[in-house]
Formats: sequence, C-alpha cells, structure tokens
Amino acid sequence: MLERMFQLQANGTTVRTEVVAGLTTFLTMAYIVFVNPDILAAAGMPRDAVFVATCLAAALGTAIMGLYANYPVALAPAMGLNAYFAFTVVQGMGYTWQTALGAVFISGCLFILLSLFKVREWIVNAIPTSLKYSISAGIGLFLAIIGLKNAGLITAHPATLLTLGDIHAPEPLLAAAGFMLIVALEYRRVPGAIIIAILSITGASVALGLTEFQGVIAPPPSLAPTFLQLDLAGAFNAGLLAVVLTFFMVELFDASGTLIGVCHRAGLLDKAGRLPRLKKALLADSLAITAGAALGTSSTTAYVESAAGTAAGGRTGLTAVVVALLFLCCLVFAPLAGTVPAYATAPALCYVAILMSRGLAEIHWDDLTESTPAVVTAITIPFTFSIAHGIAFGFISYVAIKVLAGRMRDVSLTVALIALAFVAKFALL
Repeated sequence: MLERMFQLQANGTTVRTEVVAGLTTFLTMAYIVFVNPDILAAAGMPRDAVFVATCLAAALGTAIMGLYANYPVALAPAMGLNAYFAFTVVQGMGYTWQTALGAVFISGCLFILLSLFKVREWIVNAIPTSLKYSISAGIGLFLAIIGLKNAGLITAHPATLLTLGDIHAPEPLLAAAGFMLIVALEYRRVPGAIIIAILSITGASVALGLTEFQGVIAPPPSLAPTFLQLDLAGAFNAGLLAVVLTFFMVELFDASGTLIGVCHRAGLLDKAGRLPRLKKALLADSLAITAGAALGTSSTTAYVESAAGTAAGGRTGLTAVVVALLFLCCLVFAPLAGTVPAYATAPALCYVAILMSRGLAEIHWDDLTESTPAVVTAITIPFTFSIAHGIAFGFISYVAIKVLAGRMRDVSLTVALIALAFVAKFALL
C-alpha cells in the first residue's frame, strides 16, 4: 500500500528511511508548538487553544502535502507572520485577533485561486530576486528584536529608543545560554537542537524557581476558544487590504522559495529545474493556510527545516506523513508548553533570524539599484516593527530608483503595480 501511494522504489527510498527522515524533520521544527502559542498569546489569543491549533494545523497541512502532492515537505505556522499577526496587526493597528484570523483566511483563499490558475507562479517569477531575499532577511531581523525583547536583553529607553536590559537578571542570562547552546548543537549537527535548548532552559528555569512546573502530559485542551472564531466580515474592511496583501506576499515568497529550495536539495527537480506536481504542492500549502485560520492560528506554510529530513534520505510524502503523525502526538504535551517561559523560546527566534538573514549574501551588492532597495526593505521591517511597511518601502524604492537611474526596463509591470498600490495606501492614510 505504501509503495502504491508514495512510489518508494521509484524515488530510491524505503519505509525505514522515510520514517527516520520524518523524525529528523519533526525534531528540527517541533519548537513551533512552544513558540507559536507564546507569540500569539501577545495578541490576546488563549494560549492552550493556540497550542492545539498549532499542532492540528501543522499535522493537517503536512499530511495534505504528503498524501496529495507526495513531497517530503512539512508545514506549520510561519515564523515572522505570527509576529506580524500579533505585534503589528493586533497590537499596533488595533484589530482584534478574530479579524486578523479573517485576513489570514482571505489570503489563503486568494492563494487557492491563484494556485489553480498558475498566477502564483507568474507573480513569483516577476518579483526581483533582491527583494525576495531582503524580505526574508528583514523578517529575520524582526524576529531577532522580538527575541531579544522577550529575553530581556534589550528594553525601551526614552532617549535612545532601545538600550541594554538588566544582564544581571537570570532570565537574560538563561536566554543567552540557550542561544549559544542552539548554535553549538546545530554546528555539531545534533537533531532537535532548538527543542533541546528550549527544554533545557525551561528545566533550568523551573529548578531556579523562576517558572512554575505545570506538568508534562494531559488530555488536549479545548480548541473551542479559537475554532471558527475568525471574523470574515471585519476582515473585508478596506483598512485591512494592506494586511491581506502583506500576508499574501510573505506567504507567496516564503512558501514558494521553501518548496523549490528543499526539493532542489533533495534532487526532486526535473531536468529543466522545475518542480513536478508544483500545482499540487502549492494547493496543499494554500489549503493549509485556510485550515489553520479556521482552527485558530496565523499563516501555515512550508518549513525550510524540511531540508533536514531530505538530508536524512526523505524523498516522498511518507516523510511528511510521519511528521504529521508526530505533531498529532504533541497534543498531549499542553502542560509542558504552558511551562515554557518567553525567554526560553527567545533563543529560537534569534537563531531563526540568523537562518533567514543568509539571503543577504545573494544580493548583487555591486549594483546599487538592486542592493539599495534590498537594504531599505531589510532594515525598515525591524525598525518600523512592521513587515508591511518594510515591503512597501522596498517596492516603492525599487521602482523609484530604477526609473531615476534610467533602468526602467528592469521594472516589470507586476512590480510597478505593487509599488503604486503601496503609494496609494500611504497617500490615503
């Protein structure tokens, strides 16, 4: 049955290899079941329900990818977009988390339509490579600031905006130790480095009396507080158009780039460098976004950590199915998730920031018309505390600099229209 469903022999793999690959991928991304509830709790969402939604969204999305598209790619709520959801849309713009979930759902529906008609592929190909890399890097820096804040390593200051926190307190010291532990374990290629660090810091926090131990295993909490709580009517508000566009664009770059990157490393691209069954993979990703919003979590997307599983030999959707089953098993660990303090997950945010910043090395630094908009994007995302504003300034500066430099031929119609849309948004504010 497994051979018929996943074509194991044709892909040069075995059931044992796929199971090991699935376990490897799961260990590298299991941190999301602790980090996502912690971030979305800042938006006022019930932590326990978000924990369940995170596990179910990851399991459902990954299962669809494995069973429908037959790719060894795992999905879960996206890092960066969960921070944008909580800190920008809800805290910054004043929308309710129910309305923000509605915006995520609408972006997922747009994805489904664009994936069916292959428009999504056309848009991805039209966006300048430098902006794709810089958006990812900017989101990474955004996560770094949130991580440093949660760790207590930086704090607000009336004169300098930011300053060093109290580094004599135990919380910042534990967070710093957790970050160094992650890097050291990752360098040694230890599977599950991030989750090991999170649990280690949590254990130390409990031992020092900083955190109350709530247990390890218990029946799953109720999903009712977040299930189908999305406010679609509120999400169709004109003021949320930019929010939907931001969710859409970040999901677009992140998911498409991850799918291609992971499958390229696994040798799953065809001779022309294209991904077979791309339409199915994009549909699986799109369905995961809408399902996740209905369950009660921010955008669900493909995870680059899936590359750890393909490095272990994963080549088919069976790897993804194993990951999905393991996320379902996580449902009973809600008490442990409630024990994890924010400064224990902060090192994970900072480490993910490092991974996402690597794209800056791919920018053509010798071409100022490419590197300048890229840097504008990367620095305005964290400094304005808004992914939307960073993307907007990036596109506007890209078009303006290209036109003024006499390089208008480099600007595609798609990029020009996106830039004009952002200009109109700022003009109407």
